[in-house]
Amino acid sequence: MKNFKLILASSLFALTLSCKTAAPTSKATIQDTPYHDLGRDGKIYAAFYQQRAAEYEALCLQAYNIAKLRLDEALAQKSDKPLAIISDIDETFLDNSYYAVERAKMGENYDQKTWEEWTAKGIARPLTGSQEFYQYAASKGIQVFYVTNRVEQERAGTLKNLKRYNFPLQNDSNLILRSKESSKENRRKDIAKNYNIVLLLGDNLADFSNIFDKKSEAERSTAVKNSAADFGKKFIIIPNVGYGDWESSFYNYKYDYTEQKKDSMMYKAVKANP
Repeated sequence: MKNFKLILASSLFALTLSCKTAAPTSKATIQDTPYHDLGRDGKIYAAFYQQRAAEYEALCLQAYNIAKLRLDEALAQKSDKPLAIISDIDETFLDNSYYAVERAKMGENYDQKTWEEWTAKGIARPLTGSQEFYQYAASKGIQVFYVTNRVEQERAGTLKNLKRYNFPLQNDSNLILRSKESSKENRRKDIAKNYNIVLLLGDNLADFSNIFDKKSEAERSTAVKNSAADFGKKFIIIPNVGYGDWESSFYNYKYDYTEQKKDSMMYKAVKANP
């Protein structure tokens, strides 16, 4: 009997000690192991928001409503030149998230060949409110210039897409594609020789000014703050969480990084605490 009591006491003591020293299981812990495929899976999540969220539609409508208001203000002023707006295309009024989803589901990322195959179809859908805005601008006699970094091989597909959804093209020369340089500054300057540019629309800061071209994250942030008065007045930005120079600047424009390296960099960059 004494032996039984001794064994029971020893067992209870061991159980108590084990309960005291065991790590709590009720609290969530942050994983030390990086998530995988943040780049590809991130495109899926971004596209999910872009395609499904009414909030995204509201943001687009908000941007185009402000743009229309600014156009009306410009029309009420005297100008020594004809009025014009400059607009980017992709994710500024055409939704290419479907391409990103197709690539991600194949386990692949963007590449120029498949991108050109996509744009050749001319089926990218218009963002909510975009058709009404661009048609309104053209109806008021404002020249609409599409300044894009699509390349010449994409002209036919781009024209097909514009015509499919009745985006105004007052002149063939109003569709200005990329030639040698990715910066749009010289193309904007060429337009400014003959027109008063009253508004610029884009999803990327480089769509507005060369002060944003190929700058670091910190420089881009500073430039945004220095240009605070222009946003909502002359610069109209459409949200794009799928891609852009915000990504490239984080990687210091090093496009040869492996997906594994970018994945690790992204994981380490985001913080769990302020």
